[in-house]
Formats: sequence, C-alpha cells, structure tokens
Amino acid sequence: MENDKLRVKIYSKIDELPTLPVVLPKLLNLMEISRSNASDIAEAVSHDPALTSKILKVANSAYYGFSQEISTLQRAVPLLGFNMVRSLALSIGVMNSLPASKSSSDFSIDGLWIHSLAVATAIRELSTRLGKQDENESLFVIGLLHDIGKVVLNLFFSEDFANALEEAKESARHELHMAERRIIGLDHGEVGGMLLTRWRFPDVIRNPIACHHHTALPEEVSPFDVAVLKIANAVSQEVGLGVEGNPVPPEIDDEDLEITGIDEKILEDIKVYLRDADEKINELFSAMT
Repeated sequence: MENDKLRVKIYSKIDELPTLPVVLPKLLNLMEISRSNASDIAEAVSHDPALTSKILKVANSAYYGFSQEISTLQRAVPLLGFNMVRSLALSIGVMNSLPASKSSSDFSIDGLWIHSLAVATAIRELSTRLGKQDENESLFVIGLLHDIGKVVLNLFFSEDFANALEEAKESARHELHMAERRIIGLDHGEVGGMLLTRWRFPDVIRNPIACHHHTALPEEVSPFDVAVLKIANAVSQEVGLGVEGNPVPPEIDDEDLEITGIDEKILEDIKVYLRDADEKINELFSAMT
C-alpha cells in the first residue's frame, strides 16, 4: 500500500477510537500554559471522579511508598508534584480510553503497559541522575506512551502485526520496527505519533515517540529525549519487565550514551533499580487500570 493511502487508512481507523475523557484536553492545554499551577491541575482532574480515584490509588501504592494515606487530590498534588499528577492523569486517561484487543504469546496489552511503565520509571530515574528532571516534565509520559502505536496496530492491523511479530522472532536481527515497516509500511513509533497528533498532544511528547526508531531526526526533535527513551527502552527489555513484542533487547548505541552523558555505571544502577522496583511497577499498573 502506498504510504499516503496507508496514512489515510490509519487515520480513519484512529477516528473510530473512543474520544478522550473531557479532562485530558484541559490538561494538555495546561501543559502549554507556563503559569499553570497545582490548583489548576487539581481543579481540572477533580471533575472526573474515576480519574481522581485512580490517581489516589496510585498515590497510595507501594510505587510511591508514602507512610500516610492520601485521601484528597489537594494532598496528592503537592506530594507527587503537580507535573507528575498531570502526567499520571494523561497516562491513565489514555490507557483506559483504548479498547481491549487480543493478546498472544508474543504480545499482550497488559505486558505492553507494564513494559511501558518500566520505561517511564527508567526515564524518570535517568533524568533525575542527569539533573534533567525539571527541564522536561514530559519524559514520564513519553516513556509510558512510546509503544502506543503497537496498540493501534494490534487493534486494526492484527494479522499484519502478528506477521511482523513472527518475522521479528525468526529474523536474525530481531527488530520488530523493521518488520513492521516491511509488512505494514510504517513502524509503531510513527503510528503512535499519528494517534497523538489526532489527540492533539504537544510536539514535545509526540515527536520523540514518532521518531524513536528513526536513524536521522528532524531538526525539531530533541536528540536527548529520543536517546534517553531508547536507552530506557533497551534497559527495561534487558531486565525483562513486561512483554512488548521484541524477542531480544536492542543494543544501546554509543551515540545515545554520548548524547545523554549516561555511562556504564549508570546503566547498571538503573538495571538494579528496575529489578528492585518490579513489584511496585506491577502494583502501579494495577492502580492505573
């Protein structure tokens, strides 16, 4: 299928998905407003009781380990940080807006989200160690949604996606995104970028997701964001958290390490951190869904 026709078909399928909860566009708008604050976030989220309940479940999970129960958003926002509450609200809203689709031995939706939470956790920890946590509040969301294109492919191109999974498993290179390009015409990063474009996510989130399997990045895409995402993705696969469709972890590029300033010690520390956080990540998944 020609690329333009394929994109039209994918967009038409994306338009069949349920609309996002009303609160999410409000939160996305708040991301664009530099003067937004904790009260704005709490006020926006409070209009969605189900989302509020899930955020409070997350805040009280072992993932955060607060000693006292958190019973209100007004209490959760300053403890978690209003950027993290906004990120969690966006992530929970997206996760729960997508319809269920079938799983297989090579791919499962639950396994994908657990992997994605591991990547988001790794990115958050890496950015903290690199002193970058305040420079890009979107990294957690980027980590959590980086493979969302696989959900779209599994929903609407299930036979082709299953063939790509099988080809990746049998190929000497074991690269799922390359198999997707050969069989479907686009990789899951590009499809995820299309979905987030339709849902009006800001470029700071959409671009790294759309391009995380590209070798050459457009000028508007942050090399750091893409590099740290690729490293967190590889490390999470090495640790074995979740099932996301790649039969073997990708190799970490020296160029990505150079761009981010991550060395071998940090890599090993992050692997230990993720192994220790295994149960907490699974509990976080349960709280979010």
